[in-house]
Amino acid sequence: MTAALWPATLHHLRRDSPEAERLARFYGELLGDRVEALPGGEWLVAGRGRMLVVGEGAKCAVPYFALEMRDAAQLGAYRRELEQRGAAIEPSPSPLFAPGAFAVADPDGRRVVFGLPASASGTEGKTVARLQHFVCASTQLENMLAFYRDRLGLVESDRVLEDGALAAAFLRSDPEHHSFAAFRAPESRPDHHCYETGSWNDIRDWGDRMARLRIPLWWGPGRHGPGNNLFFMIEDPEGHKVEFSAELELVPRETAFRTWPHEQRTLNLWGSAWMRS
Repeated sequence: MTAALWPATLHHLRRDSPEAERLARFYGELLGDRVEALPGGEWLVAGRGRMLVVGEGAKCAVPYFALEMRDAAQLGAYRRELEQRGAAIEPSPSPLFAPGAFAVADPDGRRVVFGLPASASGTEGKTVARLQHFVCASTQLENMLAFYRDRLGLVESDRVLEDGALAAAFLRSDPEHHSFAAFRAPESRPDHHCYETGSWNDIRDWGDRMARLRIPLWWGPGRHGPGNNLFFMIEDPEGHKVEFSAELELVPRETAFRTWPHEQRTLNLWGSAWMRS
């Protein structure tokens, strides 16, 4: 892995929609977060430990996600490592990162942004669930794994195999089991993003919040094999999946990846699973 990446944590992502304001206000109500207009027609949904940028664009799209580095020295060293490896460095598309941030495009064309926050993350709000990981589906999973692991330097935590072929890969950029994952699928698309809570009781409380908002649980509650975390998922108004999680496994940097079979029990130790392929 590239020495300069570790640690980096998911700071925010952008969700696109043909009705950006409507979607932003849905997430504001869902999370109990403030919603404000940004220059250029974007919207910010900000709360305690989480930020989401919503912009005009294709339904369910996630054009980029953004990793926060520890400090300017780490950010500069990481950029130099990527340049030495021949990476094509692009300007940051994020309005939330300070000057010096930059982006690279993955094999599916999604941008991964690296930088430092232009201002402190939100600390207000009564609900607790920090933005923790983003997951996509891809038609070229082997290339995606090679890019995120070998080019960007994330560490592989777990992989899922079906008859020897790669079906999913989970990668980490800090001790939490995964900050990014990808599944094999018939089309490349966003899969879900996740908010990490503190405990099983928090999962209960978020479930009760969904009930008050009349938002049905789409999958779960359950427990994943890779990551060993408790979870449930809902759908936003466009069908994009949103996960609430607790007790995600912590994995030391030097720990080698594990291999799981491609079966429902791998994705949900408690029962049925969402199989992407």
